[in-house]
Amino acid sequence: MKEFVLSEVRGKVGILTLNRPALLNAWNAAMRARLVEALDELEANDAVRAVILTGSGERAFGAGQDLNETKTFDPDRAELWIGEWERLYDRLRSLSKPIIAALNGVAAGSAFQVALLCDLRIGHPGVTMGQPEINSGIASTTGPWIMRELIGLGRTIDLTLTGRMMDAEECFRIGVINRLVPQGEVMSAALALAEELAGKPPVAMRLNRARFREVTEAGFRDCLKAGVRNQREAYATGEPARMMEEFLAKRAARKSA
Repeated sequence: MKEFVLSEVRGKVGILTLNRPALLNAWNAAMRARLVEALDELEANDAVRAVILTGSGERAFGAGQDLNETKTFDPDRAELWIGEWERLYDRLRSLSKPIIAALNGVAAGSAFQVALLCDLRIGHPGVTMGQPEINSGIASTTGPWIMRELIGLGRTIDLTLTGRMMDAEECFRIGVINRLVPQGEVMSAALALAEELAGKPPVAMRLNRARFREVTEAGFRDCLKAGVRNQREAYATGEPARMMEEFLAKRAARKSA
């Protein structure tokens, strides 16, 4: 499982790398569990004062959910799936140390959400971000919650219902990307920012992050309850499985063309 999320420490900065590059770092249960474990390890390391989260390769921070996993779900497994996201999102939100997303390509669906749960995001002009879950038959619940917190309800409705992806310029304009740098400078810019944050007073940093969590906790818990309800209903109809099969078939046809 450890190969799915690589972990290293450089001075006061911990670097976590999502590592399924052949699948554009798409999530599966093992990757989610390993990321929680890796965050626990960095939280327990007193020498680490800031964290960078990135993806392996040059194409993707993360493509979102691995549909080969979720296409086989039934309502009970879908409910457990929401629980896996709850554990990961709660760990990101409860960390005492600031988290920077170093974006290296696409950040879609749940990878977009994870990037938004980081405190700051650094990207390059080739980055695309968005919530295309509807295109593969996945009803969005956690995504609309975190998007509304950062970009407002109007843009959240747009991205959720159309499934469109935003380019880097739009992301930067609306504040989804905080720093836009050349592609080859993303990690160096992330390290510089992480080192700056690592030098801040740690108690104030912990209390500030805790307060951000506190003021958004009610919405977070509500979206998880809605996620269980909506995913159980959706998977009971069979629509997600059908749409994912169609989506995967179309993608395979494009690759073979």
